[in-house]
Amino acid sequence: MPTLHIDEFPIEIRDYLNKIFSISFPRQGYTSDVVLIESDQGLFALKRTKGEQFCSMLKREVTILNCLTNKTQLPVPKVKKFFEENNDTVSWALIDLVEGETLRKALFNENNKVKRQEIIFNFGKVLSKIHSTPCPNELIDEQPWLDKMLLKAEDNLKKYKVDGTNELLERVKANKPKEYKQALIHGDFTIDNVIVSNGVITGVIDWSSGAYGDPRCDVSLAIRPKPNAFESEIDKQIFFEGYGGKIIGDKDYAYFANGLYEFF
Repeated sequence: MPTLHIDEFPIEIRDYLNKIFSISFPRQGYTSDVVLIESDQGLFALKRTKGEQFCSMLKREVTILNCLTNKTQLPVPKVKKFFEENNDTVSWALIDLVEGETLRKALFNENNKVKRQEIIFNFGKVLSKIHSTPCPNELIDEQPWLDKMLLKAEDNLKKYKVDGTNELLERVKANKPKEYKQALIHGDFTIDNVIVSNGVITGVIDWSSGAYGDPRCDVSLAIRPKPNAFESEIDKQIFFEGYGGKIIGDKDYAYFANGLYEFF
């Protein structure tokens, strides 16, 4: 059950919100506590993280969102307030609420075949828009993205509870796919991180893994089978039509979706 209450909000955030009309709790993420807020200043999502790992992720997400809202036309929410306390072991981010429902929920509830296919097509189309957007210089790292991710995977395996194993880590290290043109990527482009309203993509959220990296990773995560989503080849076909082409094969998919992703 949610444990985040109004009296826990930092005073700076409460002052900004002014009069709060209602709060609600969405399906909670693993990395943060989330509360949806309606106030006389608008609609917002407030995230709270605890601990070094998750606070650093939230801080990175705020940095990325600020960069993308200032330098691109992508449908990403704007950060209103960011606040750190207790020697940076607790972090808060107040972000504009993207109205709609997750793509997962939209697909699960949509029984009209044509509308359902339109949603999947738009899912592919918005990812293509992300990958074709010039990556802001601030997000470009000298170290190759995959090399950096493999080091992070090894570190995560040592420090945290992950689904990956030592054996899997050795396999993903030894079987890196051929180099591919790097692009702006989301890094966790799943059906839970894309918001839909009336068949239209209204926003892409949770950007803590955004980077200048391998677009095949985003594509692989996007088409992972879920209940009533990407369980059939037709869903994948429509997604790639929206994306503008198929850029991965079975080996690429297995490497990213069932290999590297197991450590994050």
